[in-house]
Amino acid sequence: MKQFFLLILSLIFIISCSNNDSEVIDYNDNNLSSGGVMINAMSAEPSNLISMIAGDSASSAIASKIFNSLIRYDENLNFTSDIAKSWKISEDQKTITFKIKKGLEWSDGKPLTSADVYFTWKLITNPNTRTPYGSDYTLVSEAKVPDEHTFIVTYDDNYAPALDTWASLEILPKHILENEDVNSTFFSRKPTGSNYYKLGDWVSGQQVNLIKSENGVLGAPYIEKLTSRIIPDTSSQFLELSAGNIDLMNINPIQFKRVFPAKPKLKNRTALYKEMGNGYTYLGFNLKREPFNNKKVRQAINYAINKEEVIKGVLLGLGEPISSPYKPGTRWSDPSLKPYVYSPKKALSLLREAGYKMSADNFLVKDGKALEFEIITNQNKQREMTAVLIQRRLKEIGIKVSIRVIEWASFVNRFIKPGDFDVVVLGWSLSLDPDQFNIWHSSQQGPGQFNFVGYDNKKVDQLLEKGRRELDLDKREKIYHEFSKQLLDDSPIVYLYAGYGLTAVNKRIKGIKSPAPPAGIYHNSQDWYIPKRLRRNELTNK
Repeated sequence: MKQFFLLILSLIFIISCSNNDSEVIDYNDNNLSSGGVMINAMSAEPSNLISMIAGDSASSAIASKIFNSLIRYDENLNFTSDIAKSWKISEDQKTITFKIKKGLEWSDGKPLTSADVYFTWKLITNPNTRTPYGSDYTLVSEAKVPDEHTFIVTYDDNYAPALDTWASLEILPKHILENEDVNSTFFSRKPTGSNYYKLGDWVSGQQVNLIKSENGVLGAPYIEKLTSRIIPDTSSQFLELSAGNIDLMNINPIQFKRVFPAKPKLKNRTALYKEMGNGYTYLGFNLKREPFNNKKVRQAINYAINKEEVIKGVLLGLGEPISSPYKPGTRWSDPSLKPYVYSPKKALSLLREAGYKMSADNFLVKDGKALEFEIITNQNKQREMTAVLIQRRLKEIGIKVSIRVIEWASFVNRFIKPGDFDVVVLGWSLSLDPDQFNIWHSSQQGPGQFNFVGYDNKKVDQLLEKGRRELDLDKREKIYHEFSKQLLDDSPIVYLYAGYGLTAVNKRIKGIKSPAPPAGIYHNSQDWYIPKRLRRNELTNK
């Protein structure tokens, strides 16, 4: 009996030690080997694993691991091979000839050829395909497939973003989809791809599991399985990271600047990465609704929002104010443009010019109707906090604002796509090419397209059309600087901030480059690995 009691005490001690945060693990093991499971957290569930239909970052994050494009960006943001082994641009710069690698296969073992590339191009340019990206590919006047390893596209005019668009279009399998309605196909939840990973299973509301594909176009990755857990609340994500239940998450500025420094044990097992992202957060107006069809009202709201306060209060200073829809520090971001300064006085002056007067109870009124509206945003703590700060500042000048926070899928499908909103706090993730035709051209306002704020400016349309035809970088820069100037003056949106990307990764994940290269830390995720000694104890069927 005494021996049994001692055995129980020993087991309790072992278990408590294994779960104790004070346990010291040596993370200096860099022995490269295949296998293991990496678990990350996602704030939103993918809506669709066909990127041309989905249009949201959660879907793209998963789909990009399943599908390939003709070409891709390397770590220094130069074009490199993907499905195509090479490409050649004609002397008049209107024709691109892609040579497809031989011996490629889909994950079901069927051959991947130029016929699949042509099929995908036909699919995205089909007017019945509900996609926000189609306009980039309708500019192709002719596409040809002279053999199963050659794909040729010709444009009527020079098209500067051409290569970028072919680095963005994920190629789909003709043999599965040619008789399917891509807008409602089973394939959106059970895809067959060609990349490093293939879909294992997708448990709605819980997680998406990807497993290694041995016949991927670019070879097999080191990590055997990727699990993306769907955890909308970032605080819950952080608890899971702290408990060691997930390996990777995007963290917020409070966690980066305050929580990690206060938790040395957590910091000891976690690597932190900081990089300027390719995106920004904004307040967007529905220009098809009053009073947002009045530029003076939009400009007044722009002046009434203290952007520095938002950056300090929400991001703890880990962000930059912006005045154009481009990444700060790039040639496309015009340094001569400045954000609207915080000026309640200027805001009230513009609102008076727009016909508003202050009522006895200190609210702005015009024709007996108060200036009031609803801000909607998705379940994102930074955006929620941003909306609250905006609400407070607008109340100070007599504008009534309510806030509604909505789950992502409903947010997109019930409000954004049909344009059923007053004002939105949202973010744009941008491509590396400066062309923003899909977002700002007046022709891009159909269901599911990206100009959902309803912006319509003929001069901007002309600049966007001109910019995508100009191949000279210096001339192109001037065009997009003028575009940015027009956009800033019109204020269809209020630029709030460009935040730094902050990522926390368990140190057992190896192969991440630091400092981050221009393409970011994820560019070589297929080369990440987990040494055997640092893997979780997991059940396996092998």
